[in-house]
Parts: sequence; C-alpha cells; structure tokens
Amino acid sequence: MKTIFHAATSRGYADHGWLKSHHTFSFANYYDPSRMHFGMLRVLNDDFVAAGMGFGTHPHSNMEIISIPLSGDLEHMDSMGHKMTIRQNDVQVMSAGTGVTHSEYNKNADKEVRFLQIWIIPDTKNVAPRYMQKTFSDAEKENTFLTLVGPDNSELDLRIHQHAWISSGIFDAGSTAEYALKDAKNGVYLFLLNGKISLGDQVLTSRDGMGIWDCDKLEMKVLEKAEILLLEIPMN
Repeated sequence: MKTIFHAATSRGYADHGWLKSHHTFSFANYYDPSRMHFGMLRVLNDDFVAAGMGFGTHPHSNMEIISIPLSGDLEHMDSMGHKMTIRQNDVQVMSAGTGVTHSEYNKNADKEVRFLQIWIIPDTKNVAPRYMQKTFSDAEKENTFLTLVGPDNSELDLRIHQHAWISSGIFDAGSTAEYALKDAKNGVYLFLLNGKISLGDQVLTSRDGMGIWDCDKLEMKVLEKAEILLLEIPMN
C-alpha cells in the first residue's frame, strides 16, 4: 500500500468575500506543482457561498463535475435547460462533454450554503452533455459505504464517463470501516468530512485527505463518529 496525506490545514484557500473555498488540489490562484491531481481526480473544493450569492454563468467542457451540498440550498441553471435546486443529501452529476454553461447560486437570502465541488477527468472526450441528480438518506450510509456515483456502464442512477466510483459512509465511534476496491488497479482518495479515524499509522481528523493506491482493500478504525467520502479512480 502506498499513501499520501493532505492535512486540512495544508489546502489552498481563497476568500472572495461572497465565496470562501479550500482547494485540495491546485485551482485558480492556488498552485502547487506537487498537488495537481490524484490520478484522474482533478479538483476537490470545499466551498462556502454567502447568502444570495453565487457563480455566474460560466463554461465547462470535457470534465465530469460532481456537486455534493453539505448544508443549505444551491440553485443550478444550465444551457441544457435545467433549473434545479440541490440540497443536503443530494448529489448532482454533470458531464460537460462537448460544452455546457451553467450558474450556481445560493437560493437563500438568510444563510450560507456549503458544498463540495469535485472534478474527474473523463475517459471519453466530446460526449453529449448530461445532467443527473439524486437524493440519498443518512440512514442508507449508517456503518456502511453507500455507492453514490459509478461508471457509465453501471446500473447506478448517477454515472460518469470514467472507471470510477464515489462512496460515502457514516460510522459510529469504535467501529471499523472497510472498503474493497472495485478495481484493484485504481486508487482511492479518502476525504474525511468530519470525525476522527485512523488508517494504518495515520490519524485523520475533519477535512483531512489521503490518497491510497497499490492495495485492494482499506480498513479504517473509527476513533470518533465519522463521515467518510471515498473517491475510487484510475491512477492514469
């Protein structure tokens, strides 16, 4: 097993007033040549958007974009004709493909919205743009890893153009969180949303990240109740 640890405090940070964002990998004005990506995972941003504010219409192409709200309500509009609201427990997937424009705004005037923005490099370029959204309950994630997103050839409701899976679990203190890779040639990027766990000799606390590869199974000890996000992705 090979690993790389990214402490929460080592992430890039941008404060635009209306937007506060922590960048696990190089993004916008944050540049670290040693942290450009982990395999096909290109972006993992932890964003706070102020009440009533948001991202104006902007373009994307040839990228798989996943948004996971952690609190609040985010309104999405795009050039495919969608006008949707995504909330806590929702997962949104957009395949930008040949090109799409979209905007994202905090729907509420009285509270911030917090969400994860994830970009995964696709295995096929210039596909037709596509939008998917689904709600998952916390109960489905209790002491197990629930698969949220999978490859395009899977039977999951949320799919991306990459041989990759995104899973989430909420584990009680004292339990063991186990994850068997769906493809041992892949790697896994672990992002700890909250709590405290250990993997091997490494202890992780809230917002720490860890890349793991050259293994077929992960076993994590849950030291304090924890919510864990796993991104299993090709390494090249």
